[in-house]
Amino acid sequence: MPLDTSTYSLALLRLDGRRWNELRRMHAQISTQPSADGSSYLEMGNTKVICTVAGPAEGRRAGGGGGTGGDATATVQVEISIAGFSGVDRKRRGRGDKRTSEMQMTVANAFANTLFTHLYPHSTILITLHVLSQDGSLLAACLNASTLALIDAGIPMSDYVAACTSGSTSSYSSNDEAADPLLDLNGTEEQELPFLTVGTLGAGEKVSVLVMESRVQAMRLEGMLAVGVDGCKQVKEILDQVVRGHGKKSLLEWLLVRNRARGAPGGLDGLHNLQGLLISYFTKNDVFTVEPTGCDRGDEELRAIAREK
Repeated sequence: MPLDTSTYSLALLRLDGRRWNELRRMHAQISTQPSADGSSYLEMGNTKVICTVAGPAEGRRAGGGGGTGGDATATVQVEISIAGFSGVDRKRRGRGDKRTSEMQMTVANAFANTLFTHLYPHSTILITLHVLSQDGSLLAACLNASTLALIDAGIPMSDYVAACTSGSTSSYSSNDEAADPLLDLNGTEEQELPFLTVGTLGAGEKVSVLVMESRVQAMRLEGMLAVGVDGCKQVKEILDQVVRGHGKKSLLEWLLVRNRARGAPGGLDGLHNLQGLLISYFTKNDVFTVEPTGCDRGDEELRAIAREK
């Protein structure tokens, strides 16, 4: 069914209510699978991906997946499995699927140049991605989920790899000079409009991944790339918040266990004591900028962690 873009010129709103430069809702978690060395779960709109990382492990080579590396550096292997129920067509893709193989090689090459693979010679880093739902930006979601899982695994890298898609409001055949660039296309938009996937390192403008499989007018390419790079900066901030939030929660849990081991009082007094210890730890190590404005700040979060323990 053709994409109806007739109302865009009137309200400048897309079919899902977003403006041209707005991202879809993005949700992510780290350490979702304790059995893996690193794991993550990420949602970009209705696109949902689970990622696990195994390694660095000695001498393991996964068959059928995209990979890169040598004896002097670690080999990055990527395996992507797409569930049959993830898309509308319910098509089950085998191991030899061409598009899946291309995505595996793209993800492997991106992280082979970002990870410090020279620290792990004669070893393999296996990234496994499970696609649960597809609604556009699939490659970008795989790259973002892999970044979080690799951070969770503790594998050093130069910076975040943040990715998103960008497109144009007009197709190649229409040749509309007034076409606007679009950020973070959904599945319906990707079927009808030209788009590209761009990935950058950190908050800068250094492009590490650039994939485009559709035809577009040359004069629109610069605008699409500029919007995509700006979107990657927004994605990087979201990923950084997820990592920092997980680190803060882990530190709270560790301080709570140490506080109990030292025989600190329980109840609300123990929570206040823990909060003061946390503020002094942050201030001493310059981890975060914390404003100690009272003992009641953060009580609910501390109670929640105490109940979990």
